[in-house]
Amino acid sequence: MLRRWLGRSEQTAHRVALRPGDCSIEVAPELTVLEAALRQGVPFPHSCRVGTCGTCKCRLVSGKVTELSDKAYVLSGEEIRAGFVLACQSLARTDLELELPAPLRLHDPAQPAIVHTAGTIAALRPLTHDILELVVDVDQPVSYRAGQYVEIFVPGVVEDDERETRSYSFASAPGAEPTKRVSFYVRLVPGGEFTGWLFREAKAGQRLEGHGPYGDFWLRPDTAPILCMAGGSGLAPIKAILEQAASEGVERDVSLYFGARRREDLYAVAELTELAKRWRGRFSFVPVLSGEPEDSDWVGERGFVTEAVRRQRGAGIAEHHVYVCGPPPMVDAALSVVRDAGVPDAHVHFDKFLDRSHLLARG
Repeated sequence: MLRRWLGRSEQTAHRVALRPGDCSIEVAPELTVLEAALRQGVPFPHSCRVGTCGTCKCRLVSGKVTELSDKAYVLSGEEIRAGFVLACQSLARTDLELELPAPLRLHDPAQPAIVHTAGTIAALRPLTHDILELVVDVDQPVSYRAGQYVEIFVPGVVEDDERETRSYSFASAPGAEPTKRVSFYVRLVPGGEFTGWLFREAKAGQRLEGHGPYGDFWLRPDTAPILCMAGGSGLAPIKAILEQAASEGVERDVSLYFGARRREDLYAVAELTELAKRWRGRFSFVPVLSGEPEDSDWVGERGFVTEAVRRQRGAGIAEHHVYVCGPPPMVDAALSVVRDAGVPDAHVHFDKFLDRSHLLARG
């Protein structure tokens, strides 16, 4: 409610200078610094977008912000005393100067341009009882990096003159040229306006709008082995990243752990099996079930996907580069596992999949 109230009472946009470098953005009163930066094509570092990961931390050099949530459990006491804030939780009350830990990659030729686009639903394919594949034919060809996401407008939902959006990662590799067909894996959120509409009412031929691509969850070039952990619809960007790497002839060894509740909740297994056949290095795919009945004939891994990694790999993953995507509890547990194993933070990349309940809980 604080955010809505500020949006109505403070109508002046503020100028925010981002240092080091010569970059400045306009921040509207209803947007956080991170949201404004992303909408203006600035590749501001971030992962969770709701104040739980700390990736978007920056030092407030001058000006005043309103913070949407308590940052004390994300930032250290030393960082707070030094004036650090979270860009994803900061509303500009005045013009600002912010200092980032590292220069922005403003002119990265590999970073696709952010565009507003529209398209037509081409298909809605059930994958499990609560995950479907949304296929959209966009009006104009789009470019993106495997691992990135797009903001899709919720049809017909406007609050206080703001159009509601939901974030979804691309579920397939982009190809060498811009594409006119994109796909996403969407999980049904209880009470969710957009997912409820998709699962119960949406049909092929209906229109959608969105903007993107966003995010820095993409495969970093290296020769180190890769460890991936995915849960639920978090498989989408992981699968896209590995598909793109395969098409580019990457030869690094890969271990992919995919967590689901029961056997019927596993999906895209045929695609991953085919991907493993095309992969130039070693490719290990390990499905892990947390809720499979004890009397079933399942002979694979059981329990939480993060604990399966700890059991099977332990400290043996210290030299790996790690990519994790899924719901916040799974991502947090995965980060604990890989850090305990000695993987440097610089080699750990993650994307937390947040539904509406997480966003409301954070303000």
